[in-house]
Amino acid sequence: MLCVGLDPDPKRFPLHLRDQPDAIYQFCVAIVRATAAEVCAFKPQIAYFSDWRAEDQLEAVIQYIHQHHPGIPVILDAKRGDIGSTAEHYAREAFERYKADAVTASPYMGLDSLEPYLAYQDRGLIVLCRTSNPGGSDLQSLQLATGERLFERVAALAAGPWNTHGQLALVVGATFPNELQRVREIAPDLPLLVPGIGAQGGDVNATVAAGISAAGHGLIISSSRAILYAGAGEDFAEAASRAAAQTALEIRQARPPIR
Repeated sequence: MLCVGLDPDPKRFPLHLRDQPDAIYQFCVAIVRATAAEVCAFKPQIAYFSDWRAEDQLEAVIQYIHQHHPGIPVILDAKRGDIGSTAEHYAREAFERYKADAVTASPYMGLDSLEPYLAYQDRGLIVLCRTSNPGGSDLQSLQLATGERLFERVAALAAGPWNTHGQLALVVGATFPNELQRVREIAPDLPLLVPGIGAQGGDVNATVAAGISAAGHGLIISSSRAILYAGAGEDFAEAASRAAAQTALEIRQARPPIR
């Protein structure tokens, strides 16, 4: 249930890569090769590529994953959110330009802002629910007139009327295990993308205990910096491999026996 986030920061690359024109591609592909045996998904964060005008390298990284690891889905972490006419362009960007298998998006403009993504019925849409950052509480924990908190309402919609073709999943941070448990209660069968372990301090045992489904899976537990930058030398990929293997082991050990 480990997902490796691809958040390439050239300032943190090993010295031998920093002057290479395709350094971002080389770094990400090396990470993919080193960690593919341990993961259920890869999650490139689009801003880490576009900031360096490296969208072409992002396309190439996703193409590499599809060609060499076709059983591993790619989640484009873009967190898009706009009206339907604009969302159509974002959907084409994610699914036709980048060929992502799923994309993250904000649900806070309502269903019509998500429908352009859902029109791609062979792709997934992962909507923000209870995010891992502290400021997420400013809005997501607000209590509605119905008595629900806002993130609970999002979970209920995604598990119910919005999920007509079974394409939806939710983003719920590992840094809030009580809220993660509540989301699992509301959405017992939805996949949950869970960022926040590793560098952000989320606990693997608490995450698995709170979020695992009754069938013994249902989590996409994302770690980025703790794996990507486990090593700073020419052996960075080997260090990433060890970090990914250790994290995957911790997830397996935290998983309760299936009855």
